Amino acid sequence: MANLIFTHPACALHGDVRTSQSAAPKGWNHPEQPARLHAVLQGLSATDGLAAIERLEPGKANPERLKTLHGHDYVDAMLQPVRTGDVRWVDDDTGRTAGTSDAALLAAGGAIEAAERAMAGKAKRIFVATRPPGHHAEPNRAMGFCLFGNVALAANRALEMEARKVAVLDFDVHHGNGTQALLWDNPNTLFISSQQMPLWPGSGDASETGAHDNVMNIPLDPGTTSAGLLEAWKPALDRVDALEPDLIVISAGFDAHADDPLAGLNVEEDGFAALTAQIVALADSHSQGRVVSVLEGGYDLPALTRSVTAHASALFQGI
Repeated sequence: MANLIFTHPACALHGDVRTSQSAAPKGWNHPEQPARLHAVLQGLSATDGLAAIERLEPGKANPERLKTLHGHDYVDAMLQPVRTGDVRWVDDDTGRTAGTSDAALLAAGGAIEAAERAMAGKAKRIFVATRPPGHHAEPNRAMGFCLFGNVALAANRALEMEARKVAVLDFDVHHGNGTQALLWDNPNTLFISSQQMPLWPGSGDASETGAHDNVMNIPLDPGTTSAGLLEAWKPALDRVDALEPDLIVISAGFDAHADDPLAGLNVEEDGFAALTAQIVALADSHSQGRVVSVLEGGYDLPALTRSVTAHASALFQGI
């Protein structure tokens, strides 16, 4: 099995604000909305080749595993039940509803299981189509729509399975501050993040390099195009080439798209496809082809669908 997609319908229930279980699901008025999952799945069915890729439902992450990177009290608090119809806000941007705990455990579980399957030789390239996203989740703080550090958890699991080095590459328009914090002191990982600056959350300066020179940040000016994105990533991909990682994990955010309402970059679908193809080529050279890609941002739904199609077609090598 070379290619695989992880997804679960319960991930659409994060942000479900219906007032009773018998009512039809009703998504909240929020950028990170349940309809995003539908848009992503549309993108993953846009060609016959993509539609034919096997889809599996991941299991939920064990909360004890989450606690290897996040604080015990924090994990317990994020998994507390929420009454149907209520929204329990963690901060101004990040809320929890009745379906959030299951969705968050499935999102983390999908990333972890994808790393396990890749390292065990059961799949080469895996796209994890789940929500909520994770790259802003810090060790003891939910923020930016994120609860748990999905890609950092995947990287750590790969290292437990005897990966020597893992590269985590983030092209979401916002800095992956949570992933950076979770991997800051891990010498066996290389975290690279490109982000528009200035932009929330304000971190991601090139001077932030990790405790072991294992972090590389790529600030991008507002208005950066696909060509500018690819040019900016050249030295970063050289570092991945030199690292020779055993697994590459992607934080696949598509809010750098020109149509996205939350930022100001001008990347088009071809930019995501070209960058993904370059990452896959490095994986073929060094990682036995192993790439785990995990959904992060992307808030214009038509652009999200098109971007996912472009990214997945490149990830799965021309399908």
